[in-house]
Amino acid sequence: MKENVLIDKSIMFAARIIKLHQHLIKEKKDVVIAKQIVRSGTSIGANINEANYGNSRADFVSKMPIALKETAEMEYWLKLLIISEFVSNELGESLLKDCMEIKRMLIASINTAKGNKRENSKAEASI
Repeated sequence: MKENVLIDKSIMFAARIIKLHQHLIKEKKDVVIAKQIVRSGTSIGANINEANYGNSRADFVSKMPIALKETAEMEYWLKLLIISEFVSNELGESLLKDCMEIKRMLIASINTAKGNKRENSKAEASI
């Protein structure tokens, strides 16, 4: 199987989020934010993986923005955790850096896929 850096990064990010979830429950005694974080943080990779196994380019283009929305939600939660001092600044910034890297990669993938879709439509119209 071909290596997919975006899937790999999102899986590693999700693993870190699961550990953060455990920390928030054990150390901070928080369940509400912990649930939100684990849902959005693990959903990013799940949506990316689903998009990559879609039936068509259109399927891919429709699923990737869902992953991007989850990334935006995760960005919000991480900033909130940093500001509220639920996590150390170092941990929060590290997670936020990873989140933003995935976000940039998602935007690039979406733009490329949409660009390729437009190019294919133009080529089909000229035939």
